[in-house]
Amino acid sequence: MKVAFLLHNAYGIGGTIRSTANLSAALAGRHDVEVMSVHQVAEETSLPFGPRVRLRSLIDMREDSPSYEGAHELMATGNSMFPEKGVDYGRLRYTALHDRRIAAYLERTDADVVIATRPILNGYLARHGRRRHDDGSSHGGYLRIGQEHLSYDAHSEQLRTDQNHAITSGLDAFVTVSEADARLYRAALPDAKARLLCIPNGVTAPAVAPSPLDSKLVVAAGRLVAVKRYDRLISAFAKVSAEYPDWTLRIYGRGPEASRLRRRIDELGLYNQVFLMGPAAPIETEWAKGAVAAVSSDMESFGMTIVEAMHCGVPVVATDCPHGPAEIITHGEDGVLVPLDGGVDAYAGALSSLIADAGLRARLGAAARVKAAAYAPAEIAGRYEALFGELWAGALEGVAAEPGGGREPRGGREPRGGRGRRIAARLRAALGGPRPTAPASPTGPGAPATPTSRDGTGTPPRPAPAPAARARVTPDGGVAVRLTPGTLPESPLDLVLRRRKDSRDPTRHEITLPVPPPIPVAPRVVETITTLDRTAGHALAEGRWDCYVVPRGTTNRHRLRAELVETAALLALPPVTDEHGVSAWIPYTTADGYLALRAWLRPAHAEVDHILISETSATVTATLLGDAHLPREGATVTATLRTTNPAPTPTFPMPVRPVSATQFQFTIPYEEALDHRDTAPDPDFWDLRLLPTPTSSPITIGRITGDLVERKKSNAYPAVDLPHPQSDTIRLRPYYTATNALSLSVRRVPRQD
Repeated sequence: MKVAFLLHNAYGIGGTIRSTANLSAALAGRHDVEVMSVHQVAEETSLPFGPRVRLRSLIDMREDSPSYEGAHELMATGNSMFPEKGVDYGRLRYTALHDRRIAAYLERTDADVVIATRPILNGYLARHGRRRHDDGSSHGGYLRIGQEHLSYDAHSEQLRTDQNHAITSGLDAFVTVSEADARLYRAALPDAKARLLCIPNGVTAPAVAPSPLDSKLVVAAGRLVAVKRYDRLISAFAKVSAEYPDWTLRIYGRGPEASRLRRRIDELGLYNQVFLMGPAAPIETEWAKGAVAAVSSDMESFGMTIVEAMHCGVPVVATDCPHGPAEIITHGEDGVLVPLDGGVDAYAGALSSLIADAGLRARLGAAARVKAAAYAPAEIAGRYEALFGELWAGALEGVAAEPGGGREPRGGREPRGGRGRRIAARLRAALGGPRPTAPASPTGPGAPATPTSRDGTGTPPRPAPAPAARARVTPDGGVAVRLTPGTLPESPLDLVLRRRKDSRDPTRHEITLPVPPPIPVAPRVVETITTLDRTAGHALAEGRWDCYVVPRGTTNRHRLRAELVETAALLALPPVTDEHGVSAWIPYTTADGYLALRAWLRPAHAEVDHILISETSATVTATLLGDAHLPREGATVTATLRTTNPAPTPTFPMPVRPVSATQFQFTIPYEEALDHRDTAPDPDFWDLRLLPTPTSSPITIGRITGDLVERKKSNAYPAVDLPHPQSDTIRLRPYYTATNALSLSVRRVPRQD
């Protein structure tokens, strides 16, 4: 049987895309499955679609593509479908070109089932989808199934009315992700002929190691939109942090609320403890770092993030909001539900109860992993298959006795009911066999989308996958690289790390590690693991190192794609100090999907512990590491203007106040930086370095501890605006550079006329 999904944009990382990727991969275990993305906006998807799933697109919106269609003449004309505010705007708004392409696809597809994934696509499917009753033509009908990934109450009254008309006029079934939402639709559409039912989203069990729940980290993830109420979470965490100042909160995602949330963090003085991390894909590596997961929404249609966190063994504190959390979490058994009317205080109390009780976290986390198994994509795919079978069986009622009902097709035409019987028979056979499984994708995150012609026809085969690997930080800070079977050259291999060229150091460094033979770990499963070991004397020069596999005895390098990079162990590990100096290693995925490693190595380093911002200054607390000693008095921190001007470089010193034998403080007086505005450019940047004595080599101050390759965006400090007598207002802010060194930014704020 062929199943087709109609998706707005397969190249993002939202919940609808994630659930479609999971379900399509599971169904592809025993069915022919394609995902038709209305738009193609990138070469590769951010989330992995299964290797047996065909991914195609209808409209090419890649601006650098020769087949780019953003300037098509029909893009200037609006669409004829009902509007959906959530997608009908910006460069991916729906137009007359969408009318043409989607209608043509729905009229031409040879699928047996078409599943639309949002209201506007449900409308197109209802209007243009071919009915399932056989009509004797060479192209029979198909099942038309709409999905609701939000909820009945989440839509405007007009969108509810429009979508309800589509459900009753042209769909065979409409699937919600919570039973509570299905009840709302049944109440609103009591005479609907379409099946109205709940099938929850499938959530793949991650390949990451479960969280040990000892990180002192609360994790939240999702779109930064008002309904998610991250402001409630931040305010609750402010109450919690007063009692547990060593705990931190990370919020992953992007959206229109980011600026407002940043202001709230600054207002509460939480910039050392609450971090807006931006989007992350795959997200499971970040859930596995948490000791507690937080969901603070006013409404959740389902709650994929809840199940994702539970899969990683992380207990979830969720508001008991409509509709999903209470259908997933059993309060006190595998998570915690907080009444919505309890507000910030109730949510803070629930967080505190888990933060204070490691045993409770362990008990709930273990039960959460068991509960999450019920949402495995194979289980959810089985429920969809049962629905397909029931709908096709219903289509056969009354046709068995008709003349020709069981005859073989003649002249390329099937008799009435013949196609339905064929599909129903295949479904019965499939349902009697093993449940489908989502095959491990050899392509991983960033799997290439299959290009199509402009009208969505043609499906060129996917290219052979490039060599791929998963990396995991070991308990001692080393890096274990597990090569993915089926993607490797068939010969003895070496793992090669090559440092990128740097203008300050034109030499290129290279480290070669022999790849051991594969070892069996389960029936028909082998692993090939190479470890960059901290105890083996490997010293990586400071910089970024790219990872390759090389057939032994050749120079034929194959750059490794990153399927999964686990860095949870780094949360509790300080930089290593040994005979080579102070060093830190962080494996990561590059922007284009490859495996790399960021290394720091220096004789001494000053690690920032926290920064306190006032109206006129910033006070920095840091710890000195490595081959240097902090005297009782006389140490300074020097701010040096970053410039290429050959003239003498402006500097100004700041006295150091020792706190202990290794910890110290200094204060950056903003007025001092303003005094140099006549000689400095705009904007100007001041690099900060510690001088234990006047004759010492400068020691970089920054953050190399932990799991973050770049801290510039996540570790954001409040800006301070000060007047300047000779120019406009000046904005000053400490920030981290691309190498995670601490600097001071000073820039003019233009006047608002």
